[in-house]
Amino acid sequence: MTKKQVSVSQDQTPVHLRANRSAFAQWFGRTVLDVFGWRVVGELPNLERVLVIGAPHTSNWDFVYAMAAILGLNLKLRWLGKHTIFKFGVTWFMNWLGGIPVNRGKPESIVENVARLVERDKGIIIGIAPEGTRKKVEKWKTGFLRISTALDCPLFLVGLDFPNKLIVLDQLFYPTGDNDADIATLKAFYGKYTGKYPDQF
Repeated sequence: MTKKQVSVSQDQTPVHLRANRSAFAQWFGRTVLDVFGWRVVGELPNLERVLVIGAPHTSNWDFVYAMAAILGLNLKLRWLGKHTIFKFGVTWFMNWLGGIPVNRGKPESIVENVARLVERDKGIIIGIAPEGTRKKVEKWKTGFLRISTALDCPLFLVGLDFPNKLIVLDQLFYPTGDNDADIATLKAFYGKYTGKYPDQF
């Protein structure tokens, strides 16, 4: 009799990056992934701070699976989200999940806010969607590269593989300082992953 494969585990997260969430929260994250048939494969890097980027981001379901993965991994992750999704009545929940509201009309404040968080929390992972939107874009914004440089930390690339129902904790990427070249490299890298709506990537 074969052992049932676990969809996600906090063992995939270095101890100093764990959030100390309750056993129920971790169970809930695993259960959501189990119900929809998804798994998280790979491990997070054992570094003091990392900027995680996940792609392709093509549907609202990306958020559901990502949050379930964060709970299941027991990951201490702060993620950047458009300030308009932090609506009255759910703001506390978004904050509990690690959300940081950002106003795209004030991009200069984003790096400052994140830098303050890093100073406060020595071990931290920041999550961001590099495309900045679910809609198809011809040019990725460079904000995540600027944040990586400001925080002096690498990027960790996470892929969403909808056909195989996998969240892949893939590999580290160290920006070169040439934003255009780095974005071209990253877009080519994520070409191996297929989102829910491939034509939106």
